[in-house]
Amino acid sequence: MASTIQALPTEVVYLITAGEVIDSLASVVRELVENSLDAGATRIVVSLWPQQWRIRVADNGCGMNLDDLQQAATAHSTSKIRSSDDLWKINSLGFRGEALHSLTTLADLEILSRPVGGKLGWRISYGDGGEVVKVEVTAIAPGTVVTVSHLFGNCSSRRQGLPTAAQQMKAVQATIQQIALCHPHVTWQIWQNDRQWFTICPAATTGQLLPQILPQVRQGDLQEVKLEIPNPLNSYTEDAMNRVSTPDSCTDAIHRVSPHSALTLVVGLPDRTHRHRPDWVRVAINGRMVKTPELEQTILSAFHRTLPRDRYPICFLHLAISPDQINWNRNPAKTEIYLNEIIYWQEQITQAINQALSISSTNLKEAVHTTRVSKLLKTAEAKGGYNFNPQNPKPCTDAINRVSPNSLKAVAQVSNTYIVAEHSGGMWLVEQHIAHERVLYEQLCDDWQLVSVEPPIILYQLSPAQVLQLQRIGLEIEPFGEQLWAVRNIPAPLQQRDDCAEAILELSWGGDLQTAQVAVACRSAIRNGTPMNQQEMQTLLDDWQGTRNPRTCPHGRPIYLSLEESALARFFRRNWVIGKSHGI
Repeated sequence: MASTIQALPTEVVYLITAGEVIDSLASVVRELVENSLDAGATRIVVSLWPQQWRIRVADNGCGMNLDDLQQAATAHSTSKIRSSDDLWKINSLGFRGEALHSLTTLADLEILSRPVGGKLGWRISYGDGGEVVKVEVTAIAPGTVVTVSHLFGNCSSRRQGLPTAAQQMKAVQATIQQIALCHPHVTWQIWQNDRQWFTICPAATTGQLLPQILPQVRQGDLQEVKLEIPNPLNSYTEDAMNRVSTPDSCTDAIHRVSPHSALTLVVGLPDRTHRHRPDWVRVAINGRMVKTPELEQTILSAFHRTLPRDRYPICFLHLAISPDQINWNRNPAKTEIYLNEIIYWQEQITQAINQALSISSTNLKEAVHTTRVSKLLKTAEAKGGYNFNPQNPKPCTDAINRVSPNSLKAVAQVSNTYIVAEHSGGMWLVEQHIAHERVLYEQLCDDWQLVSVEPPIILYQLSPAQVLQLQRIGLEIEPFGEQLWAVRNIPAPLQQRDDCAEAILELSWGGDLQTAQVAVACRSAIRNGTPMNQQEMQTLLDDWQGTRNPRTCPHGRPIYLSLEESALARFFRRNWVIGKSHGI
């Protein structure tokens, strides 16, 4: 097998961001694990002995032959790029060829490796500067095992400046969990002091893997969206495709340019889960977690007015985009990047979040019957209708009886407050006031209209701050005598209300335009305790399902309670075998 690890040309070395990235146990784990992933590993075992400053990472990747092993720890040696042009189309996690070389100057480094299809495995020990000290044949399965011993042994002051062992282990755990989210197909085993610490089992999607990392979050609390989106205009060309390097190594599969990008989004549904801190707003790009304040702020803005006050969403975003859109050479640790066409990606992220939070027939849970009982003849459950004859029957049209385009059908009203809605997978209870509040709020956000009123509305004893606040949200207000003020235009939804003056006074107490829109929507929404006929309930359900964020009101309160068919069947024990429940 020909050598694929080569020293980079001098001009390429000068272009690479300088800086040492080996500054802790977590950084060593990160660098070694990323090398394993670049090698195509699907199983990674990390062993740590923090008191001995020792780390071992074993993988089942493509492995290295003897020539590669002898070159691997020299300065700026890598198989992942060849020329300066390759710096603008990075698809691998590593590309500088400095991690192993840095480790040889800070610790004792030993690598065992055997290439896939190779007959021999090799063990090599490295000295200071990456020089090969010892070479011997060894028995090893295809893959690589890297052992780092006596880390920072030649720099005692570095060890003294690091956090405690417990804090460093916490950082290692966070590092591995972040990488695992970006690569859900990989099996992880983490050992500490020869005892298994934790494992992360592979999953088909990131959404299925996330509950292993956040145990308090259930699978049903999450919504996952996967989209294929076109690259920005002028970002993808045939020339870019032709520039892609195809070295003879196991990284061939990841050196690709595509005319489309992929967006994976996992969000915690705001009516079910949220956080006290914005610590779970995570962004990954092309397999690596990165710090991108612009995209993180886009995520937070998309969840605005869906969560309670001082609460933050759970959101993991992974963009797999064309490498010519990214400059990874900004930060030595590659945690900060330059991303081209940032506004385009912000728009795509906002649309994806709106899609994840929406309610439609595609994400209503279907009733799934998997037990053998569902195949039996249910003689005690003949289909039929209830002979319900209300004293004041209302006309029932075909439009009411058929299931709405959004798959929710209004059935009844409970306590003049809750709408009972039926769908194919069960039933929901929808609180009418906050559902209508969500509808009105989004309408006001899309079309904030102020209408003139004649005669004007007179307010008494307003402070200068109150007058300024009303002017800030667009109201025309002027003195109308001693301690009197005349308001000559008001928000359109308040036009027909008897308590219009009280509503405007409420708006004068502060807040931005969105706060005013929330207040107007809340005051204008149908009140709990108001009777509604079936057509009115159906119209409200249809309007509510069409909103961008139908799960919570603008204050963050949940709008509906879901009672799925599977839960109802479980509660009423409908899956008992016929005869057994009768003692036969």
